[in-house]
Amino acid sequence: MPGAAGPAPDGLPAAEGAGPACPDGLGELDDLAAVERAAAAVLPRDVWDFVAGGSGQERTLAANRAAFDRLYVTPRVLRDVSACATDTTLLGRPARLPVAVAPVAYQRLLHPHGEVAAARAARAAGVPFTVATLSSVPVEEVTAVGGTVWFQLYWLREPGRSLDLARRAEDAGCAAVVLTVDVPWMGRRARDVRNGFALPAHVDAARLDAGAGSAAHRAPGRGSAVAAHTAGAFSAALTWRRVAELRAATRLPLVLKGVLAPEDAVRAVELGVDAVVVSNHGGRQLDGALPGVEALPAVAEAVRAAGGGCEVLLDGGVRRGVDVLGALALGADGVLVGRPPLWGLAVAGEAGVRHVLDLLTAELRDALGLAGCAGVAAARELRVTRLP
Repeated sequence: MPGAAGPAPDGLPAAEGAGPACPDGLGELDDLAAVERAAAAVLPRDVWDFVAGGSGQERTLAANRAAFDRLYVTPRVLRDVSACATDTTLLGRPARLPVAVAPVAYQRLLHPHGEVAAARAARAAGVPFTVATLSSVPVEEVTAVGGTVWFQLYWLREPGRSLDLARRAEDAGCAAVVLTVDVPWMGRRARDVRNGFALPAHVDAARLDAGAGSAAHRAPGRGSAVAAHTAGAFSAALTWRRVAELRAATRLPLVLKGVLAPEDAVRAVELGVDAVVVSNHGGRQLDGALPGVEALPAVAEAVRAAGGGCEVLLDGGVRRGVDVLGALALGADGVLVGRPPLWGLAVAGEAGVRHVLDLLTAELRDALGLAGCAGVAAARELRVTRLP
């Protein structure tokens, strides 16, 4: 189904081996596993490894998915689900389903239009799109698409620069700031190290150091150029004091992404954070970290006990509508999905991302109705059992 890259529209250079396939064939990809296989077939091996890989021995990467596979819900019966709906609110704004597109760096590795194409698909699906600090497209071009856009922030070695990025995102029309708190430096990702992964010349971090001369473009031999770049850019001294500074510096809702401990979630509530994302960074940071869905119930209980209306989101391993249902039943207000939209982007650009989100929408509606839930709120009343 996927084909070689053709000429890029709008004068953008095509990513070698990552050209969009004919959207007419998307109907053959009837679940996200099929989209994943199609993406693996079209992408160059080093780019696929950058997207798919985790840190260390990839134990946590595998555990994220395995934890969902152990979840079983107890459906309720004799309830009217004739008008079953997936709509909800996330950070005070309406969303057509309790899903946001997670922040992922350098999306022009996958398609010439990168983050712009993905944001258009998210807007059409009625869900938030999170643009990353390491976006390969300027934030202003992403927010110009419309829809709800969140901005993901890494804390940089120059603290003033981080606050400047947050203000720029606010000025651009972003609806929230999502501070990633689990990356003092990039985890050792063995696939990238083996591949000597470096960015091609036409892809860069548009918000940090535009151009092909950054450390992320210089293959280090046996090592990851992207990891070397972030080691020089990111601060390992991010503390709660910086969170308080950021809270005071922006009027936007503030989200902390990368929380697994209930104690950290309570501290976030005390500082006026609007949401926490229970996350181990998709298995890409500490290998051996607890899967997010296992940490979720305790974090959700602690946040609710602390009061203040802080929302609880989850990411890591979400691949099916029933995964979203399970997360809701365990206390989440919604989930973030990272890799699946990238698969769609690689296969068919904007149409591919929209196909991924349409699949999740259809699967979630099916899961809600079959579980006896007329809407998202009812899913939070379901009982969940973990089986071996």
